[in-house]
Amino acid sequence: MTDIRKQLLAAFEAEHREHLQAIRAALDHAGGGEIDLTDVFRRAHSLKGAARAVDLPAVEEVAHQLEALFSQVLEGQQALDEPTVATVRQNLDLIEDLVADVLKLPERQMAPAPVLKPEPIEPEPAAPKADAPAPADAGAGAYLRVAADQMEELSDSMHQLLAELQADEGIDDALRQIELEVRGLRRSWDQLHAQVNTLSSATQRVPEGFGSRNNPSFAPRLRDFDQGLKALFRRLSALSRDRRQSSWSIEQAARQVRDNIDRVSLVSAETVFGGFGHMVREIARKAGRDVNVRSIGLDIQADRQVLQALKDPVMHLLRNAVSHGIEPPEERVAKGKAERAEVILELASRGGRLVISVRDDGRGPNLARIEEVAVERGLLQPRDASHPPPMMDQLLSLVFAPGFSTAGEVDRLSGRGIGLSVVAEAVRKLQGSVLMRPRYPHGTEILLNVPFTAARQPLLLLEAEERTFGLPSHAVVRLLRLPADALESVEGRPTARIEIGGQDVIVPVVALAALTGSPNAPLPTEAGHVKAVLVRHGSRTCALAVNTFHDVRTMLVSDIQAVGLNELVSGTVLLENEMPALVLSPDKLVEHWVKNEGSLAAGGLGLARWAPEEERRARTILVVDDSITTRTLEKSILEAQGYEVLLSVDGIDALHVLRSGEAIVDLVIADVEMPRMDGFGLLQAVKNDPRLSTLPVILMTSRADPEDVRKGLDLGASAYITKQKFDQRELLATIGQVL
Repeated sequence: MTDIRKQLLAAFEAEHREHLQAIRAALDHAGGGEIDLTDVFRRAHSLKGAARAVDLPAVEEVAHQLEALFSQVLEGQQALDEPTVATVRQNLDLIEDLVADVLKLPERQMAPAPVLKPEPIEPEPAAPKADAPAPADAGAGAYLRVAADQMEELSDSMHQLLAELQADEGIDDALRQIELEVRGLRRSWDQLHAQVNTLSSATQRVPEGFGSRNNPSFAPRLRDFDQGLKALFRRLSALSRDRRQSSWSIEQAARQVRDNIDRVSLVSAETVFGGFGHMVREIARKAGRDVNVRSIGLDIQADRQVLQALKDPVMHLLRNAVSHGIEPPEERVAKGKAERAEVILELASRGGRLVISVRDDGRGPNLARIEEVAVERGLLQPRDASHPPPMMDQLLSLVFAPGFSTAGEVDRLSGRGIGLSVVAEAVRKLQGSVLMRPRYPHGTEILLNVPFTAARQPLLLLEAEERTFGLPSHAVVRLLRLPADALESVEGRPTARIEIGGQDVIVPVVALAALTGSPNAPLPTEAGHVKAVLVRHGSRTCALAVNTFHDVRTMLVSDIQAVGLNELVSGTVLLENEMPALVLSPDKLVEHWVKNEGSLAAGGLGLARWAPEEERRARTILVVDDSITTRTLEKSILEAQGYEVLLSVDGIDALHVLRSGEAIVDLVIADVEMPRMDGFGLLQAVKNDPRLSTLPVILMTSRADPEDVRKGLDLGASAYITKQKFDQRELLATIGQVL
């Protein structure tokens, strides 16, 4: 048995036990009417799909029978009486026996069983005698089996520790303030002491009040006080210095532990999605479709919780691609397409986030059918034939509404009309976003954008109407400071003309407070300007006006909802003052604006000219480094993410490339220490050249000296990365933020 097969079966073993336990627990309450039939049905549905993914048709068939039974109960066609419950329990036992038999069989017997009942198996070989030598460890490392929930508790504890360390920074600030006050007191005392000495020398006596003849001990006391103040200042300075060093060391050690824990928590996507290719081919064959299935990027590692949470949604999307998207072979030939269809599952890292794409070359989104169903469900108002249809992005966002389904008929393949809301809900719980868009020239693509880890999120903290909110930084295009008198008006609503992707786009400017509970909130202004954060969801952009920007922090996000704002809130974080702050969903904010400003949205406000993905120019990055190893490593990393990469060996060579105009460069990544012209020299030359001054530059160096970092940032570097802590995801995240 291959290693990946073992990993898949191990994952299925844990998953199927969870589903069986939950269904059995629900059946225990069936008599009292407290059973959640929807949850039970979905678990049977998930169990069926999971069995198909690991190629266990016998288990899949039993799970399908359970799913059909629960479907009849949900629809009122079957009562959940005692005989029915007994039948369900027998089927659950059968599934457990089938899985146990499969897990015990050697590799040569791993072919799918043709019958539902478990076949007897040979007894396992006797255990080796106590004095028998242990088998040699063929170079494999030692492994310790730890429960997943224990790892999650350990990770949560580590993140809580880092949050406490962040809160502890207030003590450092207070200590620095005391040090500054004592420093000022010391300067004041030195001036006063000098004045006293001058006055004493001029009058040959100590001024009245200090005592001289009446208090001959004044001079020694004055000297003692001066020495004591100096000693106190030295001790306080040393304490402050030690405290800063200790805080830095503790934070670095904690971050190292956190990174190590995170790495342990990561698993390869292959372990969860590895069997999906076979599953899609099998269901396509049963549906009479000839489909070529490709899986890309399954070597990416992510949090086990994230991958498991996305397992059923991705499986649902792949089924939909076959059931709704792919045409029969004869229809494809009539359209001039290849007879064999294509379905692609691709995982990639973009901007420090996990992006999962499920795409096909089938029919593409049926916008007319989507509008028809939306009108039937009351999500859209009926329109006259003379009126233009809603915008494409508005229609495509409706497919993720609860219960929305365009399936013409309910069958085993299309998932019984569950719709895509289960996908949107799973992604929302991960503080992610989901998007459907047409594919050029044919087909549909659905993009899931989620964090690599389930708990920690980089958030932009901002303030609106004295309330602090967190906004996931991945959706932030840029921060804006707009002159209030330069804002334009469209149908009485403020807008701004902003350059996005080389195009002037008219973007709505909306007070964030107006979306979060104060519908009539005005745009907050300060010194004649409006502070706004430009957010993007799909092809639509919107500028959210706020009172204050704070900073970007990586924080623990809890899945706690807020009364009245459930639709817009993806979780909460705890601030230093123990006050919670709401984490807003950028895509839901934009969708909320689109929904409530229908006429403006229909006019294309906030939309750049759409271009097919194949027509969009890939971003070009110039890598400047005198080390061929480093250049090659960075080139391979960047090209894997779809960037065009140019290489230069030093600053002089890079300037020649930039000034020649032979290529349009979007970003420069430069080493600091290079011959002829170093990174600082290159950065200064770029910023001094009017034609290149807006070009972003990221500096990379093996030197982490704070003075070097400050120098690079002062010269205009967009970011500064040290090679000792080089991390591929950190580099890609930084590039994503800069571009």
